[in-house]
Parts: sequence; structure tokens; C-alpha cells
Amino acid sequence: MLIIGIDPGISGSICFFQDGVIQDVIEMPTMTEGKKNKKQVNGSQIFNEIKERTKKIDNNDVKVVIEQVSAMPGQGVTSMFNFGQSFGILKGICSSMLLPMYFVRPAKWKKYFNLINSQKDASRTKAIQIFPYFSSQLSRKKDSNKADAILIASFFYETYKSEE
Repeated sequence: MLIIGIDPGISGSICFFQDGVIQDVIEMPTMTEGKKNKKQVNGSQIFNEIKERTKKIDNNDVKVVIEQVSAMPGQGVTSMFNFGQSFGILKGICSSMLLPMYFVRPAKWKKYFNLINSQKDASRTKAIQIFPYFSSQLSRKKDSNKADAILIASFFYETYKSEE
């Protein structure tokens, strides 16, 4: 089973996780738009990345797990709109590809890994502890979004098996 763990948003990441092993993690594909060169999610590239990695796999053996995000206090209206837009693009792409989607709230996967009320960088430390073979790709502080995608996929892998 291929699990695609997604930390949505402009600075998010996508993890391709198969049979308990990280196959690849990519930063969220983005592109610039408008006069101010604002970043937005590149839906075409996301489609291509997922299509390339799933072309030899039956859709029933692919599970897309997207972090269920919602508005947070203190966030600006524009940034929340962009965040929601990214989330919608991801849902649309997966729907059009007929891939089964699951949504997990941050509190749920973070509780599983004992990361509630921890620093943002704690997920990177946890991912390195669990997957030491992948530590070289999590060496920068900004790689915490990759770590989140890895942990989202790993959470689903570990909990989904127990539900079957």
C-alpha cells in the first residue's frame, strides 16, 4: 500500500510512504502569480508528481492522507484564504484521480507521536528518531514540514492497519 501523506499549504510537503518505508518526500510544488509574485500551490505539478508515483499501482492500493486544517486565531484573512485554496486544490486533484482520501486533524497525529504543545521543530526530531535512514533529508530547520508529512503518513500506516 502506498500512502501519500500531505502537509497542505504553500510551505507544506508531500510524503510517499510504502509498506512502512519512506520512498520520497517533496516540498509542496509552488508557482508565482500576479505583480507581487505571490506564491501559490502548483496543482499541475502536484498532479504530475502523484501520477508518476502511482502509475503502476492500483488506486485501491493508494491512500491519500491530508492534514485536516482549519482557521487558526491570529492568522490573517489572506493567508487563511490561501491555505484553504491549497487544501481545496489538493482535494480536487485527488478526487479527479479517483484516489481515496482520508483526513486527519493535527491534534490526532501529534498526540499519537506525543508532540502536543511541542515546538514546530519537534516533529523533525521525531521523524529522524523513527526514520534515521532519512535524516540527511531532514537536516535543516525548514524541513519540519517534510517531517510533518512523514509523520502524517506514518500515523496512518500504523493506525490504519489496526483498524482493518
